[in-house]
Amino acid sequence: MYATIEYFKNIKDTVFTVFEGMTITFSHFLRRPMTIQYPDRIEKPVQETLPLRYRGILEVDMDICTGCLACERVCPIICIAIGIEMNKETKQRTFSQFDIDICKCMFCGLCAEVCPTGSIRHSQEFEGACTNPAGMVRRFVTETVPLYKPKKGGETDSKMIAKVDIGNKYLDELASPES
Repeated sequence: MYATIEYFKNIKDTVFTVFEGMTITFSHFLRRPMTIQYPDRIEKPVQETLPLRYRGILEVDMDICTGCLACERVCPIICIAIGIEMNKETKQRTFSQFDIDICKCMFCGLCAEVCPTGSIRHSQEFEGACTNPAGMVRRFVTETVPLYKPKKGGETDSKMIAKVDIGNKYLDELASPES
């Protein structure tokens, strides 16, 4: 007798809990959706909502890169490949290769911290998806580029002054304590 009462009580509890769960589920059919369709219907671009020190995909300003190879040496997973050649006639060093494999990169920021000019830095770009992993290799040198030599008295070219200021500003942001 006791087992029969317990059996029907369990059936009643099961029906009640199923009904309770279904009322919650059906109530969602009557609500407006909370999903925001990305990227079509957002109020402002996602890049504007990212924090200042966001570690996005790496970018390199080849105009102010000195070719010190510090970023390549400090990278723990060897995702940066730099090739430097010496022109025997002009005795000027040039970049033959500057590649960053974004597939390997773990966005640790060590390369940006060690760069003396701030030429390698994290951008606000985060949408780097592609179907082919070979497409994730960023090639910053397509033809030979001369290495940057900082001038002792400071830059005189306004374009270079702006680039050096951007690099210095980035280095200052890295050095400042987090807010």
